[in-house]
Amino acid sequence: MIQIPKIKIKNLFFAYGKNIVLNDISVEFEKQAITAITGPSGKGKSTFLTVLNRLWESTPKAKMKGDVSILFGDTYCNIYEPSFDLFELRRKVGMVFQAPNPLPMSIMKNISFPLKLKRCKEKDLIREKAEQALKKAFLWNEVKDRLSDDARSLSGGQQQRLCIARALILEPEILLLDEPTSSLDETASAVIEDLLVELKSQCTILMVSHYLDQVQRVADRMVEVSDGTFLGIHDILKV
Repeated sequence: MIQIPKIKIKNLFFAYGKNIVLNDISVEFEKQAITAITGPSGKGKSTFLTVLNRLWESTPKAKMKGDVSILFGDTYCNIYEPSFDLFELRRKVGMVFQAPNPLPMSIMKNISFPLKLKRCKEKDLIREKAEQALKKAFLWNEVKDRLSDDARSLSGGQQQRLCIARALILEPEILLLDEPTSSLDETASAVIEDLLVELKSQCTILMVSHYLDQVQRVADRMVEVSDGTFLGIHDILKV
């Protein structure tokens, strides 16, 4: 069955100064699927993710050109059009980093922080959305009685799920994950993997991973990055 692309990228170039990191990439990503991005370290995988939410733009000497269009509603939007709202883009395209990065505040304040940035002041609504996001991240039952505790007191795996929940509270359409289990043990990694499989029915997921066994377990498709180019997208055959 032909899937509708969620993301369309055409002739993408990206460089830091004179160092070309991504070289003439054209690729499409399906809706509600997990695509794993693999390849050697330092070859542009993480940079590619930041292109999709424009997180790179504050980096000195970084520059890009090309077309990056995302399907929002019934329309493909070029997210680099000057009129495209950056805050709205970050709401719709969430990102989780390699190392958990909870803020130095309570679990509840961590999870609700994006809503506060959005100037949401309805306490009941904030609590409702926080609970929903924590449940989506398989974390609610573990923290519901300690929401006022410092988020940094959580285990590494819990912190990573908290960061995923914090990204989910704004109900993104795309979730970007940069090696989300690399700092976790096998047990915590398995929980994150189960979570991602559950989430793909709600959003499109792009995940950088070095672990081919993880890619086999979790991803629907895989693309390998080599020397700044994409070596094609391949379906993952489940055993």
